[in-house]
Amino acid sequence: MKKKLPNIQSLKEWLKAISISFLCVLFVRSFLFEISPVYSPSMEKTLLTGDYMLINKLSYGPRLIRTLLSTPFINQRFYSDIVTLPYIRLFGEPDVKRNDIVVFNFPKEFDYPVDHRTYFVKRCVAIPGDTLTIIDGLVYINQQLSDNENNLQYNYHIKSEKVLDSSFVARYSLYEGGKISDKNDYSFTLTKTLVDTLKSKPFISVIEKNNEKKDMWDEYVFPENVHYKWNVDNYGPLVIPKKGAQINLDTTNLCIYKDIITQFEHNTLVVRGDSIFINQTYCTSYQIQQNYYFMLGDNRHNSQDSRHWGFVPEDHIIGKTSCIVFSKDELYIKGIRWNRCFKLIE
Repeated sequence: MKKKLPNIQSLKEWLKAISISFLCVLFVRSFLFEISPVYSPSMEKTLLTGDYMLINKLSYGPRLIRTLLSTPFINQRFYSDIVTLPYIRLFGEPDVKRNDIVVFNFPKEFDYPVDHRTYFVKRCVAIPGDTLTIIDGLVYINQQLSDNENNLQYNYHIKSEKVLDSSFVARYSLYEGGKISDKNDYSFTLTKTLVDTLKSKPFISVIEKNNEKKDMWDEYVFPENVHYKWNVDNYGPLVIPKKGAQINLDTTNLCIYKDIITQFEHNTLVVRGDSIFINQTYCTSYQIQQNYYFMLGDNRHNSQDSRHWGFVPEDHIIGKTSCIVFSKDELYIKGIRWNRCFKLIE
């Protein structure tokens, strides 16, 4: 008895349907929306590790694909940069506003094309043309307080007259930090609301923010130069570069703009003594070619952000986070956080 051969026409229809579905998914993911997990606690309590956030790429205008020879759905590894396109964004320049929670490509991965760099998510605290200053952990924009402390958390030193046992830790979700001495000294990451709650406990004798002092230079803070004695809690003032702005250059402030000139705007840069040459031309100023942004994590003492690696260029902006579509706690409670599913992000 002969085996019945599959219907060739039916097979073609199935392949056609699969191909169309694949292209639709690819189109939606590339230009409209994408779901991405949160891997670090840098945005807690706004975004938690294990959240799956919806990235709205329409909010700032979709970027056209730049590295054409890429394997879909794989961010970094499989691509060829033989054929690349210039930066083009539909609907013009992105309208990023202060306090937007933004997804972007990590600027310092210079070994990869822009659209194959790691996804980061942070809060935009300063936009092009702003003057940013951080004083005792709080952000000031153009000399006005900009931070909403209810969105933020910091590391605090706590002195207790008794042991803070596991039930106390669980009750207040004190998962970041722990005991630091045998005399009931603790360090925990806390929100303002939780600080006020713990202050009311009669056995808590001390609770103070672990701020770094003004003029205490942190060599790992951008721009990593002794002329700028900044740290994560006391930083700036720093003007955020704006497209078309003409900046004066010297060998002191060049550290702030070096990556902009060479890596993000693709010029050659040579310094001879006190003289600066851009594209082999002696320069005392430079005109900025695109807008830049300053991004911070809400978990201010546990975040790698613009304080450590500088500005985020406009062409690295991917989209704005809209909501959490799913959340699973894989660190502590180990279960689905039903109360966070489909929660809007502010």
